[in-house]
Amino acid sequence: MKAIVAPNEAAGTAGMTLVERPEPEPAINDVLVEVHASGFTAGELTWPSTWADRAGQDRTSPIPGHELAGVVTALGYGTTGLSVGQRVFGLTDWTRDGTLAEYAAVEARNLAPLPGDVDFTVGASLPISGLTAWQGLFDHGRVKSGQSVLVHGAAGGVGSLVTQLAREAGAYVIGTGHAAARQTALDFGAREFVDLDNESLEAVGAVDLVFDVFGGDIGKRSAGLVRAGGTLVSVTGPPPARPKDGLAIDFVVEADRAQLGKIVERVRDGRLRTVIGTVATLADAVAALNPTERVKGKTIIRVRA
Repeated sequence: MKAIVAPNEAAGTAGMTLVERPEPEPAINDVLVEVHASGFTAGELTWPSTWADRAGQDRTSPIPGHELAGVVTALGYGTTGLSVGQRVFGLTDWTRDGTLAEYAAVEARNLAPLPGDVDFTVGASLPISGLTAWQGLFDHGRVKSGQSVLVHGAAGGVGSLVTQLAREAGAYVIGTGHAAARQTALDFGAREFVDLDNESLEAVGAVDLVFDVFGGDIGKRSAGLVRAGGTLVSVTGPPPARPKDGLAIDFVVEADRAQLGKIVERVRDGRLRTVIGTVATLADAVAALNPTERVKGKTIIRVRA
């Protein structure tokens, strides 16, 4: 099969190449997926799990990518819950070869059915951003109707989904970002917007929940905005500061079939929109993942037409 590999961490995305690789074999409780579309997060080339397996052994020229949408072509021994020919989407294991390839072996529990009226490109854009937003808001932030939620990067891949889900849950959403993102964030459901380059973040006042995708100074200042009993949720690692009378939580997103189902249901009925930027073929993937200009939205590699 054709696949994109990353030779080493130092080379980054510029060092990735298109090669021929053996088609993977599905292990116990795996499925083999014919990949139709793949998502990629550039930061994964800095993750330790990209370069070592679960036993800590070095991985040579791994296949990146952890989001996919495709069709099940084979079942591993003992696999249940999915069937050959079924459309699926989901999140692959961090320490195994990924989805920038024509086929991927994935644990069945990490995948959910992809409805026939949802395009593979859309399906591949949802797993990391959608699950991060869902788990940060509901599992860790425990957002409730009537609460106020400050969403950093409200027009971005994760932030836009956080904004939409929080608004649907009945929260009052305040978005942040660069000035050019204001209207986009408002369109996604933010009631207010703070231009972090020109406006005061502290003018927001106290909020019940901060969803931080920036970290650094923004994360540190955000801790002071959390009212007593509130929560600061971070996806950038341990927060640099903690709320005086609240919780600070950082987490790593996990695959969850039921949550994927809830997310794609909202996409189908129009309650949730994902942000897709560049869509490229596998042959053009290396160039697409090394853009010369900033790309708004998720880059998706369409492995099959």
